[in-house]
Amino acid sequence: MFIEERHKHILDILERDGKVLVKDLSTQFEVSESMIRKDLQFLEKNNLLQRTYGGAINIKRTIVNGESLFKRVEKNTNLKEIIAKKAYELIKKDDIIFLDASSISYLLAKLITQNNTNITLITNMVEISSMINLNSNIHVIFIGGDYNPLVGGNIGSRSIEQIKLYRCTKAFIGCGGIDLRDGSISTCESEDAGTKKAIMKISKELFLLAPNERFNLDGIFNFSNITDFHSIITETTPNNTIMALLEQYDVNLI
Repeated sequence: MFIEERHKHILDILERDGKVLVKDLSTQFEVSESMIRKDLQFLEKNNLLQRTYGGAINIKRTIVNGESLFKRVEKNTNLKEIIAKKAYELIKKDDIIFLDASSISYLLAKLITQNNTNITLITNMVEISSMINLNSNIHVIFIGGDYNPLVGGNIGSRSIEQIKLYRCTKAFIGCGGIDLRDGSISTCESEDAGTKKAIMKISKELFLLAPNERFNLDGIFNFSNITDFHSIITETTPNNTIMALLEQYDVNLI
């Protein structure tokens, strides 16, 4: 068994039981206890577990969205800008794109407006309106509905009805967390989850905007699966353990 495979099995056991013991893992995998301790050290270094005396416990966190869009934009801005630039490079002239409400989408929208890119932009993110100037080449379609200040956009049933009226070539979707056990992707607001589902249904290509930290987080409301997306755009190549977990899904990593 390769090291990455052993790491995956350790994480699976942690998810199921909440804890692991060095002596039990040593017996199960037929390797020395010192080797298991090295495995746990590596996984702890990558924030995938917390070591305890004789073993480890699960630390995967469920996040509850309690911050406004602009507060989220101000966090880890450098790495989010890397993701936004990668996403921008995928946009071509005359594309019809959808940006859902997320901190990375906000930074991507800034790049689009600064470069006056000749596209049609559909969005439910109200804050983008302040970026558009009178001489812009960008055709902007704003989705209405009930504004949610924590999400930073219009969400819910009225927004979904409007979204259904359109079709787009590319959609860029943010998320709260990614569960690599089953590939589920989640967010922190129920109506945001429904709105994201509607956006995904109208797009030919789907791109998930996800910093590496999302692989260690869960939202409350599942809205999709990794296999629904053409690519996951992240700031840098994840560690070997996460890469090994991602290999079971047919998705491109950018």
